[in-house]
Amino acid sequence: AFLGPPEVNITSCLNCINVTIKLPTSHFREGEKLLSLIDIYQDLDYEITLKSQDGEHKRPREKTTKEVFSTVIEELYPSRNYCVSVVVTASLNKNSIPSGWKCVPADSAARPGYHVAAVAGAVCVSLIIAGALKCMHAGGYFLQNKSLPHALV
Repeated sequence: AFLGPPEVNITSCLNCINVTIKLPTSHFREGEKLLSLIDIYQDLDYEITLKSQDGEHKRPREKTTKEVFSTVIEELYPSRNYCVSVVVTASLNKNSIPSGWKCVPADSAARPGYHVAAVAGAVCVSLIIAGALKCMHAGGYFLQNKSLPHALV
């Protein structure tokens, strides 16, 4: 039986990427219960391959005892595209199918100026709305409780 492929999601963080891995499902049952790979093997090895413009780099093999887990790959170059593929193996089963490549750029320092621009934009929008409401009020669209002059009788 082949293990895999695992489900992989990646998000970027500051000069790093966060890799979330969900183990592949097994097809073994115990009565009505579908057994997980952890139920069957207790622990599994996983190996992440990191790919960038510099080529492919296999990370050290690590163990897991969880169905879903995360790991952070740090010290990456900012603003560079990184892709990861994960393969899961068990001590008794080395036959495995790696995940497809998932790619994301490693974030550089929270994009300088972005936060300032967002706040400035929000202030501008608020001022525009306040100005529009003021004009509508002056134009008599609101608070029409002033009595109109009575027509001559």
